[in-house]
Amino acid sequence: MSSKPLKNCKLIREAPTKSMEDEQQQQPWRVLEFYSGIGGMRYSAMKAGVNAKMVEAFDINDLANDVYQHNFAHRPFQGNIQTLTAADLDRYRANVWLLSPPCQPYTRQGLQKQSADVRASSFLTILEIIPQLTQPPVMLFVENVVGFETSDTHQMMVQILEENQFVTQEFILSPLQFGVPYSRPRYFCLAKRKPSSFSKSEFNGQLIRVPEPLFDCKTSTSDEMLQTSLPVEKFLEFGDSTNENTLFVEGSLDQYFVPSSLSERWGSAMDIVYPDSKRCCCFTKSYYRYVKGTGSLLATVMPTIRDKTSLEDLRLRYFTPREVSNLHSFPKEFEFPEHVTLRQRYALLGNSLSVAVVAPLLRYLFSDP
Repeated sequence: MSSKPLKNCKLIREAPTKSMEDEQQQQPWRVLEFYSGIGGMRYSAMKAGVNAKMVEAFDINDLANDVYQHNFAHRPFQGNIQTLTAADLDRYRANVWLLSPPCQPYTRQGLQKQSADVRASSFLTILEIIPQLTQPPVMLFVENVVGFETSDTHQMMVQILEENQFVTQEFILSPLQFGVPYSRPRYFCLAKRKPSSFSKSEFNGQLIRVPEPLFDCKTSTSDEMLQTSLPVEKFLEFGDSTNENTLFVEGSLDQYFVPSSLSERWGSAMDIVYPDSKRCCCFTKSYYRYVKGTGSLLATVMPTIRDKTSLEDLRLRYFTPREVSNLHSFPKEFEFPEHVTLRQRYALLGNSLSVAVVAPLLRYLFSDP
């Protein structure tokens, strides 16, 4: 994988030359990971197989940093990234930025204050530093919720990138389009600074809602992936059954069963899935605290006639954190430190991302034309 060196750049508008590119052909990309969370972006880069070195991660959440450190033996910089200066960022000599800024300013359930929300300011501050850098990034990757693409923050981002000679391709994609039975559509922006370019430049400046541009002729299309999507049971922690109608659940899972009082109150608002279902709803950070609109519940009893079986007979339970991790396509090696509570695990996962979606996007971003 080739890398574009930046050591002789004095201003953002002084792009690297071809000879400089050749000089660093075998060197890994130096990557900064902003809003690193529990490591979803880093796992995605690993799965993508890109030749990259994570030189630093940044996150203000102490608990998320505990999880990141537990899995990667490196603790992210834990401070307000708005305090970072151009000199601070230049010292990392990074040529790729990965960013997953807070989504609350853009969610449908939130106040939708967009750039006026204090949680949006750090992202804009980081982008505004780009023209001040002597070693600006060659590539950027941004992830956020659907709705970000219509925000004023998005307009400001695109303007900053255009002014600093970046070309962009934007996507709205869901794990469902990659064969994973999980509905979690998200917005993604891929940006490259000229003279770098995308292998499929015909999509420059477009918002794309299908993953086909990420594939070559030898790769399955999203339609084929949908047809071969695995059932939910393949992602379960305890997926065996003692007979054809009952999903086996160990005693240790008792804490995950939904109390009958909640089933009676919110039954009509629950999204119920079965082991053979090929779709479940997005898990939010409030999963397990609430049952309405926070994620799907699993029926542990397989009824003969589903629409005529009472909720009590279905023995509904929450998906475990390991199962949510599986649906996020995190590797089996991922784990939480013991001191992280159950509710905290769900909250951290709800703020993370889908490796199944981000990995092919990163592979495409890092690929040469």
